[in-house]
Amino acid sequence: MSKYFGGVAALMDLDLDIFKSEILGIIGPNGAGKTTFFNVVTGFIPVTHGNVVFEGEDITGLRADEIVRKGIGRTFQASVIYMEASCFENVLMGFHIHYRQPKWKAFLHTRGYHEEEGRFSQRASEVLGFMGLEDQRNKLASELPHGQQRLLGVCIALATGPKLLLLDEPATGMNPRETAVIMERIRQLREKGITIVVVEHNVKAVTNLCDRIVVLNHGQKIAEGLPKEVMINPEVIEAYLGREDEHFARG
Repeated sequence: MSKYFGGVAALMDLDLDIFKSEILGIIGPNGAGKTTFFNVVTGFIPVTHGNVVFEGEDITGLRADEIVRKGIGRTFQASVIYMEASCFENVLMGFHIHYRQPKWKAFLHTRGYHEEEGRFSQRASEVLGFMGLEDQRNKLASELPHGQQRLLGVCIALATGPKLLLLDEPATGMNPRETAVIMERIRQLREKGITIVVVEHNVKAVTNLCDRIVVLNHGQKIAEGLPKEVMINPEVIEAYLGREDEHFARG
């Protein structure tokens, strides 16, 4: 795929496979095209050339909500949460894309609507519990520390029921303890059968977490392979530091 903004190529002839049940890391310096890749895959921006295929189906050009219903969920660099809503309400809203009862039934308090609301309320509690936020369920999102807000963002993405989950810098702004927690949760999600793609600037965390790493630079793939192989690639080192650096390769 390629994506141009005017005459500037954000992605150029990018050919990338994501394999079921893997944790794939995508790294690269600022401006490499990582978030643009997520935005194209999830329908937030259109691709200029090329196709996106998910489970054998061409989903190129579908709306973002249609892609979510296909089974692709995501988080964002910035926390996209409702600050004046509770943690529980935030996660419950994530389930609304799967509601089957017409909205008018909510106003009439029909039995079918309440049964569906009850099922999704239970699942929202389960998601919060899995991410370690059950004790915070009634707190406003604005009252959470930064690390827990990032976890809440993952909860909302999980509420959409993804088969493929795209995490855009999930550990941004976290301290080492918080980073370790979210990385462990990502491993557990994979154990539940969810395929994960992680964009992250914390190279050490990515290399310890991921089965495979893809490196982008100026919208192009410059390396792909096992973490240990990629991190000693001279072109990768050059892209990050502008020079060969043995400390980076060891780290």
